[in-house]
Amino acid sequence: MKADPRFPGVKIHESSYVDAPVSIGEGTSIWHFCHVLGDVTIGPRCSIGQNVVIGPKVAIGAGCKIQNNVSIYEGVTLEDDVFCGPSCVFTNVINPRAAISRKAEFRKTVVGRGATIGANATIICGHSVGAYAFIAAGAVVAHSVPDYALVAGVPARRIGWMSEAGERLPPSLVCPRDGSRYRETDDGRLEKLG
Repeated sequence: MKADPRFPGVKIHESSYVDAPVSIGEGTSIWHFCHVLGDVTIGPRCSIGQNVVIGPKVAIGAGCKIQNNVSIYEGVTLEDDVFCGPSCVFTNVINPRAAISRKAEFRKTVVGRGATIGANATIICGHSVGAYAFIAAGAVVAHSVPDYALVAGVPARRIGWMSEAGERLPPSLVCPRDGSRYRETDDGRLEKLG
């Protein structure tokens, strides 16, 4: 890892490239064989794993963990403390064709604070992943996911609820890790109490 005078307090492996203009927060580490394209903002305390491509025009919040072999394309926003598992996939066009340029058709994808995306999951563009949602490994998200939802399958469907501490909630909706309490709302969503 090397220090880059453009980014005080940031560690960037010698094999990685960071274009300009880019903003990277203190305490972030960018590991082997990564490429950060222009017009990207990466918050503090992030860990960017091996062989990750970010950008252009991407915003990544503080404390995010992006595992190996992930590409985060234009139109994607990760809020704070998002976990992206190895080889998860973000798309940016619904109907791509190699012979047709669709750059004017990129759709936005927002991943909410504290969400987890499992290994090899695919997030189809134009949908949001709610705060503290948990996308199971291999799932294909083709619809927006509400806060705290645990989704799995192809296409992904809600199979339960997750706490902010990352535990599957039992029927009591009390987190087994930290004792925090939740309740289902009349419209089928989950909210934290207190």
